[in-house]
Amino acid sequence: MDFLDNLLLNTDSYKASHWLQYPPGTDATFFYVESRGGLYDRTVFFGLQTILKQYLSRRITHEDIDQARELFAAHGEPFNEAGWRDIVQRHDGRLPLRIRAVPEGTVVPTHQALVTIESTDPHACWVPSYVETLLLRLWYPVTVATTSWHAKQTIRQFLERTSDDPEGQLPYKLHDFGARGVSSTESAAIGGLSHLVNFRGTDTVSGLLAARAYYHEPMAAHSIPAAEHSTITAWGREREVDAYRNMLRQFARPGAIVAVVSDSYDIYRAVSEHWGRTLRDEVIASGATVVIRPDSGDPVEVVHQCLLRLDEAFGHDVNAKGYRVLRHVRVIQGDGINPTSIRAILERATRAGYATDNLAFGMGGALLQRLDRDTQKFALKCSAARVDGRWIDVYKDPVTDKGKASKRGRMTLVRHAGSGEYRTIALPGEAVSLDAAHAPPGCEDALVTVWEDGELLSDWTLAQVRERADAERL
Repeated sequence: MDFLDNLLLNTDSYKASHWLQYPPGTDATFFYVESRGGLYDRTVFFGLQTILKQYLSRRITHEDIDQARELFAAHGEPFNEAGWRDIVQRHDGRLPLRIRAVPEGTVVPTHQALVTIESTDPHACWVPSYVETLLLRLWYPVTVATTSWHAKQTIRQFLERTSDDPEGQLPYKLHDFGARGVSSTESAAIGGLSHLVNFRGTDTVSGLLAARAYYHEPMAAHSIPAAEHSTITAWGREREVDAYRNMLRQFARPGAIVAVVSDSYDIYRAVSEHWGRTLRDEVIASGATVVIRPDSGDPVEVVHQCLLRLDEAFGHDVNAKGYRVLRHVRVIQGDGINPTSIRAILERATRAGYATDNLAFGMGGALLQRLDRDTQKFALKCSAARVDGRWIDVYKDPVTDKGKASKRGRMTLVRHAGSGEYRTIALPGEAVSLDAAHAPPGCEDALVTVWEDGELLSDWTLAQVRERADAERL
């Protein structure tokens, strides 16, 4: 949609009038982004680099200004044509902004500054506010990465309890099924990529492309051949077993993995009779691992029953931790999956004596779509303005909702080297960052300058992001 490419129109309507609303003598503003709480007590910071590369790297042109002037005039909003022309002429169309942020992949408790944005040109102090709409969309990749990260911590706990190879198993335990359930291709790309901070399995191709485009990762994840209902039911109910046999003949090779949805008619009959009797010897002889996918019913009960029936048919080995590992077969549950149901399924399987090795999960809507800005209560607020040469605190403190009280002053985030504790503190004077002389004992500045006056200064790889996110554990 090329008509959406104009950065001046990637904003809210009322932003066009805000340049007229600051006090006379204002020549600088300072903003910050934080999660004010929410479903989780910490977030995985991710996705700012996508926004910077995709949107802010594009220079403003006189043609952009012409288009914006005409639209806002018809729309009923004033427009700072002179200010934007000045940015094109003096800054070559680059936005005079400084953006500092925690390195991507960092896990930070809520209620802390994750990003700061400030103007760098006294004649363009209104620019940080103008791009709020665009920058605050950070909430989406951060929230997806956070949801995925917390699910990973749950799965890790069960693997460490029941598996002989928890770290080897973990990267492929939660597969992204969400591409069809999101609102746009862009959402699939950004959300799908955000999940890949934590896992290596996906069916969201757009996420792979985003990893290449924005984070220097040629292949971020993998998938396997898998059946859907149409490819099974096309054979008809009476030939259901032939549909399954075809999957074996097409894809089952020594060492291969193939997933087959098996609940088009009767999941229990499919598991016990078709897979457990008719096709049992073919499964074993193929040398492949066949992953059975239930897709309806109560996930906790259905998965448990599938494990029991597959165990009866194919048998198991007992690992060093005393848990059963099925031979030749596994189960993947992709229906009704969310962080709560993952834990419930694993608790039931563990109580029944089955290692988490036997299970994998696919998550769609709950991963990429069933969330919003309020899931983690994201906000981007102005905290300081320089008026008549003096910095003043800018804040809100509504009597009707103390949860919406905002931070004050120019700030940064520090991390204590020993405890790992994060804390948002004031910056001294006109300082851009915190030097050792002004840092609290044992602390260092946790924010780095990632963008300044149109130039990307920090360019993270997905490998770096993954390493940071994986270093933190619940």
